[in-house]
Amino acid sequence: MYFGGEFVAVKAIPNEEISIYATVIREGHDPFGVEALLRDHTGKEIQRIAMKEVWPGTDRFEAVLVPGAIGDFTFSVEAFDHTPERKLLTESERFPIRADRERALVGAWYEFFPRSEGATTSSAGTFKTAVKRLPEIAAMGFDVLYLPPIHPIGIDFRKGPNNSLTAGDKDPGVPWAIGAATGGHDCVNPDLGTMKDFEDFVQVAKQNNLEIALDLALQTSPNHPWVTQHSEWFSRRADGSIAYAENPPKKYQDIYPLNFDNDYAGLLNEILRIIRLWVSKGVTLFRVDNPHTKPVHFWQDILAIMYKESPEVIFLAEAFTKPAMMQSLGKAGFHQSYTYFTWRTSKQELTSYGIEVARETSAFFRPNFWVNTPDILPTHLQSGNPAMFALRAVLASTLSPSWGMYAGYELYEHRALAEGGEEYLDSEKYQIRIRDWAGATKKGLTLAPFITQLNQIRKAHPALARLRSLVFHNTSSDAIIAYSKKSGTDLMLVIVNLDPTYAQEATVHWDMGALGITEDSFTAVDLLDNTSFSWSAHTFIRLDPSRPSGKVAHVAHVKI
Repeated sequence: MYFGGEFVAVKAIPNEEISIYATVIREGHDPFGVEALLRDHTGKEIQRIAMKEVWPGTDRFEAVLVPGAIGDFTFSVEAFDHTPERKLLTESERFPIRADRERALVGAWYEFFPRSEGATTSSAGTFKTAVKRLPEIAAMGFDVLYLPPIHPIGIDFRKGPNNSLTAGDKDPGVPWAIGAATGGHDCVNPDLGTMKDFEDFVQVAKQNNLEIALDLALQTSPNHPWVTQHSEWFSRRADGSIAYAENPPKKYQDIYPLNFDNDYAGLLNEILRIIRLWVSKGVTLFRVDNPHTKPVHFWQDILAIMYKESPEVIFLAEAFTKPAMMQSLGKAGFHQSYTYFTWRTSKQELTSYGIEVARETSAFFRPNFWVNTPDILPTHLQSGNPAMFALRAVLASTLSPSWGMYAGYELYEHRALAEGGEEYLDSEKYQIRIRDWAGATKKGLTLAPFITQLNQIRKAHPALARLRSLVFHNTSSDAIIAYSKKSGTDLMLVIVNLDPTYAQEATVHWDMGALGITEDSFTAVDLLDNTSFSWSAHTFIRLDPSRPSGKVAHVAHVKI
């Protein structure tokens, strides 16, 4: 796994199993032994495992190594003549492994706009009103609260409701149009409060076991201080005007992209200063907006420096772009990435993509499965069918160790701006949204209890906190998907009806070898309703989402 001429460190967390493969050959017919070695950053050997041939006669060997702590490690393979004494010992190159803290792989993310939390018809929300909702989010089992940009918002070319080009006096603007007379990326929007209010907000979040992820959007409004102080950081058109951002067919007249060609060192140092500032305020994660529109080597530099200074800080790439670029960003050092899960709906698509992220790219690309974002209301949610919202939450939270949802998902928000599009009507990007959380709970019109249950199951079962152990199992229907995850003696089986409207039936053909089950039958307990089942290698399943107490999935635990 080389990138930029160097071998990229394999991504891991403490106590995560890393499978090592090697093809070993030598001249002659003498038998030989093969071992995998794990060393710490000092070169001290901490694990040595005999590698087993994957299939007799293939010369392909496998072993599992487990880094036991955060830090940098190396792995290598040794081969030798298999005699009472080791002879002709040969060692491979030593390859890097980096074990980050657990949140780099595992977490439940929740996104909200502080200006909407606690808002009324006469006033916008602030950090002081938004802080009141933190216990509720923590109670749903989320680990990370992600905030869109909290900085001053530009005035020139400010967008109005639904991306209209004319904003009224009271329209708040797009948070990603960063910068005004009151400051830029290193300031708090005065409409939200003061820096002290933000610090208090972070402190209450920590008290509720929530980490704060802040948006890192490297762009400006026309009113950002950089526009006048560092005009060389921007691209200009032939007429001398600064070019605004475009992502055809979308146009962002209120946003200026940065140009990294004229003063790379200046931009690098300024952005490092901004990141360090927010880290000093208690921010431990950054969701990076559109990283694929910046030079990849810039991210290599930023992430390498931040790893040395603050290895606990995690960066999530928001890069819905071509696979090669998304994977390159992972190799450049991003801890996680948004993914194509949001649009994968069929059994074939989910299976193929699950195998890709769990097996083919997991060494350098960690997925975070989001069911929706402020930018993306996928078409399959636009019917508003609660069962669809429930089954997508099951898939996201059990397929990937990290998953996320944007506020309003639990209220089944689903109105699209235009048919065939993915923009929300009255999008919160352009205006404040007032939600009646308490009223929805009182009326039972919320998915929050189900979300809470899923997150509780995730926290109780280490198998769901792993990515590489994902195995899909054959089913007799394309409407039913089944998969398993295993960690030690913890085995989880998940079966989902992908049809949110009608009951579906299928026989699930469990791969008993992959499950580690030697008996003809086993007991599975569905943790969603605590029902016990006696299942076998070929298990008939019926899931009916249409009833008042409809069933979209089994999330079952098996004792082994």
